[in-house]
Amino acid sequence: MAPRLKEVYKDKVVPSLKSKFSYKNHMEIPRIEKIVINMGLGRLTDGGKDKKIMEEAVEELGLITGQRPVVRLARKSIAGFKLREGVPIGCSVTLRGNKMYEFLDRLINLTLPRVRDFRGVSAKAFDGSGNYTLGLKEQIIFPEIDYSKVQHVKGMNITIVTTARTDDESRGLLREFGMPFIAN
Repeated sequence: MAPRLKEVYKDKVVPSLKSKFSYKNHMEIPRIEKIVINMGLGRLTDGGKDKKIMEEAVEELGLITGQRPVVRLARKSIAGFKLREGVPIGCSVTLRGNKMYEFLDRLINLTLPRVRDFRGVSAKAFDGSGNYTLGLKEQIIFPEIDYSKVQHVKGMNITIVTTARTDDESRGLLREFGMPFIAN
């Protein structure tokens, strides 16, 4: 069975975007290519000394996304940050296909409304090429995380990569999916 948002894309989003932006070809219509979730832990692990925090982050990110995260290593040594080359400093996951649509559905409909004093997400966080990045301050807003087992609050960046050529096209695509943008 296809994810709910994939059906919404076919049935609702494609016709709406086709009429709004007057696309002539079906392949011009923007779509979501992938979602990248990145959890940077440089300051929490204290230069790679605390391996337990990295293990917690990998486990939690795996629970949130349903996919095993890749541990990211420092590329350069920076003495001011007590960082050496090759030390683990974060983890990330790239979601595509059905897992991507399921994650986006949970993010929009379950997770974001759980944020305290939530009014919406910024409509200005586009990069000029149609990609949207959202920063979350804590992982405990995801329903998959057991609050009582969390020892360190960790933030994450979620980047939604689209095939849109402009920010307006991408904003329209995400708005059709139900992304709760605030009017800035």
